[in-house]
Amino acid sequence: MKRFAYNKMLEWKQRKVRKPLIVRGARQVGKTWLMHEFGKCEYEQVLYINFEDKKQLKQLFDVDFNIERILLALQVETGIKPEPNRCLIILDELQEAKRGITSLKYFYEQAPEYHVMAAGSYLGIAMHNNDSFPVGKVEFLDIAPLSFREFLEAKAETGLVSLLQNRNWELISAFKEKLIGLLRLYYFIGGMPEVVASFISDENFENVRKLQKDILSAYVGDFSKHAPTLAVPRINMVWDSLPSQLAKENRKFMFGILKKGARAKDFELALEWLIGSGLLHKVNRVSKPGLPLKAYADSSAFKVFAVDVGLLGAMSDLHPSSIIYGSKIFEEFKGALTEQFVFQQLKGQPLYYWSSERSSGEIDFIVQTSSGVLPIEVKAEENLHAKSLKFFHQKYKLPISMRISMSDFRKQDWMINVPLYAVDHEMLEQLSEE
Repeated sequence: MKRFAYNKMLEWKQRKVRKPLIVRGARQVGKTWLMHEFGKCEYEQVLYINFEDKKQLKQLFDVDFNIERILLALQVETGIKPEPNRCLIILDELQEAKRGITSLKYFYEQAPEYHVMAAGSYLGIAMHNNDSFPVGKVEFLDIAPLSFREFLEAKAETGLVSLLQNRNWELISAFKEKLIGLLRLYYFIGGMPEVVASFISDENFENVRKLQKDILSAYVGDFSKHAPTLAVPRINMVWDSLPSQLAKENRKFMFGILKKGARAKDFELALEWLIGSGLLHKVNRVSKPGLPLKAYADSSAFKVFAVDVGLLGAMSDLHPSSIIYGSKIFEEFKGALTEQFVFQQLKGQPLYYWSSERSSGEIDFIVQTSSGVLPIEVKAEENLHAKSLKFFHQKYKLPISMRISMSDFRKQDWMINVPLYAVDHEMLEQLSEE
């Protein structure tokens, strides 16, 4: 299964000055598999330790941070003597070892000839047992579920991937129906590696949904295992509300959906815990498209998105036929799935949205590129009306705007239309500069 993050790992390996690499991501997005695959292909040795399983090593860093002693302990445990520049050392679930995250500082300062990767969930790395964090001594690589293009790669649709990467719009249009069919399939399956691998193996939709439900159950189990006990009921309420939050025409997060009379302060901890775990993502509203966008962010108004579009469909109990072949149920929820899909494809950069305080006008996403501010309107079908987008574009005199829909690629004086199945975060920068 080809992951585009592999190339970023390769860049890391080839640097003259290399810091330990922390690979982050929500649980079950494929961090461990990718590290193993990279080590197998790019190194002569792979030394792997999972600190969640190795109780005897959880106190490894308690005594001191003597790298020779630490490497000897790893050798005794695995039977592998790590050779400088030839061995990839993988420290999985490192946050489970007391002072484990802190130890990375000493690998960087005292033994830079050893190539070290550490991994854990967003939440585990963020908590790191209150140990001192090695600021400036590590690098980060965030792993997400498979993007649509990675999904196409996994399905051996390399020709379509090449068309999309090269932006060959004429040929892309010729294969439009096939791409739309695969896009609908991705809406249901999503990008969790185990789920994608299962579908490629047997093309069984029931197995896909069972695996998705198992992943969701594991996440809920994590709430009780890792979250503060008193916060667990409210974490569950926020989590369970996600489909209804996104099903609204106005997708701004509403605390009133959780409980009648609920206030932000009552659920702030629960919401931030889910965001910290990587299971939910927050997109803040901006009051105006000024530069930098961050300066105009309104922390009190935001939308939330799931970690994966397939898991969102599973949470909503959408039947595969309703998504893949179309039905009234999907028609009512397709806007939510489409916006979730676009969020995932654009997640490589900071995202915001805009809404009017006095009307129903809304711009689904606002991004900052080297050319300025780019507003993006998302349409689930071939809807060519973009009244809110045009109004916004003219009001703020922006250089270019973008609509993402099922329509073919088209560039007008003021707007670019990009097909849904061609969206990715690198495209934004390129098209806004052309």
